[in-house]
Amino acid sequence: MAVSKKQARALVIFSGGIVLVFGGGQVFHHVFASNRQEPVAAGAAAGPAAPAPEPATLHPVHYRLPSGAPRVSTGTTDPGGQPVAVACSTCHTTTKPNFQTHSGAQLVQFHQGLNYVHGNLTCLSCHNDQDYNSLHLANHQRVEFTDVMQLCAQCHGHQWESYQHGAHGGMNGHWDLTRGARTRNICTNCHDPHAPKFPLVQPIFPPRDRISVPLPGHQLQETTSLKPATSTSPPHHGTP
Repeated sequence: MAVSKKQARALVIFSGGIVLVFGGGQVFHHVFASNRQEPVAAGAAAGPAAPAPEPATLHPVHYRLPSGAPRVSTGTTDPGGQPVAVACSTCHTTTKPNFQTHSGAQLVQFHQGLNYVHGNLTCLSCHNDQDYNSLHLANHQRVEFTDVMQLCAQCHGHQWESYQHGAHGGMNGHWDLTRGARTRNICTNCHDPHAPKFPLVQPIFPPRDRISVPLPGHQLQETTSLKPATSTSPPHHGTP
């Protein structure tokens, strides 16, 4: 391809991480292998390739998971004075499932006083009537209590997407995993699964405004109110 001198000074080609610059009858190339690019004349002997940098070591992310299926307190104690709790299946194995139960007021044996406000869902929308020691998805796939976030995510998609990006859900540790590990909450660490909506609250102590409420030993900063700008152009009296 014939290239004029004017074109040669301006022609730049980028391909495969190499920039070819045609100018003054010579060809130079930049190889973007590091932050510093040195022009090397074409045809010159290239030195040994710099070794690729080692990938940064990422620390693990831990999750505060439940230990397993929950147990229900019987309100009694054993001979050692310890509270006695039983598995859900202890009673539900011999109890006929009621697919219409959707309120704590309908419960007459266990779970009296349960606060249940979760849309139009019933108990068995999430609990597995085939095995009360587990949960199930909308397609009836079994889910362990330790994997409860799969169940929450099938309906609360926006929150799940935000959680994956770190914008939802509490955490401790390091945001930058190259500096240390991180520990994250799951849905049920913060939300009651039977009544997940947080109640409205009002903070007791309002935020301190450092302008209107100065710290001790500091003077109140004077502010001036904004006034309408005055026009410097001569008044317009219309076209004669």
